[in-house]
Amino acid sequence: MRRNRQLNNRTGTDTLLLDMDGVVLDSMRFHVAAWLTALSEHGFQVNEEILYLYEGAIEPRIAVELFSAEGHTMNQETFHSVLTRQKEIFVSDFSHQVKPFPEIPDMLECMKRKGMTLALVTSSHGEILDAVLPGHISSFFDKIITGDQVKKRKPHPEPYVVAMTALGVKANGGAAAVENAPAGIRSAKAAGLHTIAITTTLPVHHLKDADEIISRHNQLMDIL
Repeated sequence: MRRNRQLNNRTGTDTLLLDMDGVVLDSMRFHVAAWLTALSEHGFQVNEEILYLYEGAIEPRIAVELFSAEGHTMNQETFHSVLTRQKEIFVSDFSHQVKPFPEIPDMLECMKRKGMTLALVTSSHGEILDAVLPGHISSFFDKIITGDQVKKRKPHPEPYVVAMTALGVKANGGAAAVENAPAGIRSAKAAGLHTIAITTTLPVHHLKDADEIISRHNQLMDIL
């Protein structure tokens, strides 16, 4: 885990924007399982690490390039078919198994008691969020931005820019983001946010572009 001078000192952060899958919810293993099944049904076999690496950024153009690099031919029509099936499998077979990480409820409650503003910024669409995010967790967030509310998804900065605008927060103005994958890190950094990565789904070397890297959720309270 990388540490710097800020890790044991308060950063003055009063607004925290969190990714959902892999940060708030222990859900990525189920998303990946659904992807692997949907891809297999369409005749594709891929290394599951790729699905973790490109979390939140698997869109038609990227998918075509990604699977071509893996030796597969995939057009956009096929991708949309796979994506639709992945969502079906995730909701029907796995959504009931998704839970928040154990530290999340108490951590969010503590942050709200301290007067922090919280936002959830996810690439998942609204119907997925509705299937997996418990009401007692969603109630902590002052704003929730889903992938179907923006034109450009992560790694583009738009999701975070939209959230910051809705909250009235400016870049470099006491706001930070928490992410667990490269696309999310790039999105938050491009939006001007101090970015903290957590190693819930990927090892440190894949998260090196973040400002700070932690291994446990409770370390956020030390940083903030």
